[in-house]
Amino acid sequence: MDAAKPRAGDARKRFWARAAAFDDGAILKTTFFVMLAGTAWVLYSDYADLNASRPANMAVEPGDPMLPAVERPEIDPDNPAYRPYETVTTPREVLSAPLEIELVSGGVLMLSGTITPGAAASFAQEVERRGDYIQTIALNSPGGSVEDALTIGRLIREKGFATAVGDGALCASSCPLILAGGTERTISQTASVGVHQIYAGAHQDGELGSAQAMSDAQIVTARITRHLVDMDIDAALWLHALDTPPDRLYFLTHAEMEEFGLAGETGAV
Repeated sequence: MDAAKPRAGDARKRFWARAAAFDDGAILKTTFFVMLAGTAWVLYSDYADLNASRPANMAVEPGDPMLPAVERPEIDPDNPAYRPYETVTTPREVLSAPLEIELVSGGVLMLSGTITPGAAASFAQEVERRGDYIQTIALNSPGGSVEDALTIGRLIREKGFATAVGDGALCASSCPLILAGGTERTISQTASVGVHQIYAGAHQDGELGSAQAMSDAQIVTARITRHLVDMDIDAALWLHALDTPPDRLYFLTHAEMEEFGLAGETGAV
């Protein structure tokens, strides 16, 4: 036992000798990399939690503009609203791209693609530059930013423009809020118009976050309802949106669009 004590003392001396050999810079570097590794782990954990919080029944990948239709067993299977994507002729990559605004012949300003945040400002700039030539706003969009859609719809009504959804075109999600702004609204028999619930990102702060998300959704729904009423459209249209989960679309029949006042006229655009 006595012989073991000197060996333990020697081991301690060797440890402290090695520690003393590190300069301050090496110690700081080691500390930095340990902290960096810890931060990376926290970020990875947060990322995993966010992915885990996504709805398990999402039917499409993020960014896919072709959401499946909610089943409509009560309507004629030959109705275009029953199988809307048989009539949509626009390529997915065009619909999923950021909104493109182009003045075409006949005083038509074409809005094609996803309504990204800031789209309303771009639209307002285009109206400022070309307002004298514009008569109709043609829509071909899977939707996107509700705030921008409401702003674009209000500006369309303020300027007295008509709106239209042409042959083979799609107007879904928040896009009908733009369509509603037209002083005249024309929807082709081969166009597809659909609505669904507002989608909000997942909250990570428990019951308070869920309550806030519910409050935000109700506020936005009230604004949408007021917008439809202001545009002389029956706000009952939005009940179909509230009944439809965000990974599906309720495609309106032409009879419904006429009933709610969304379509002042149906036929070829």
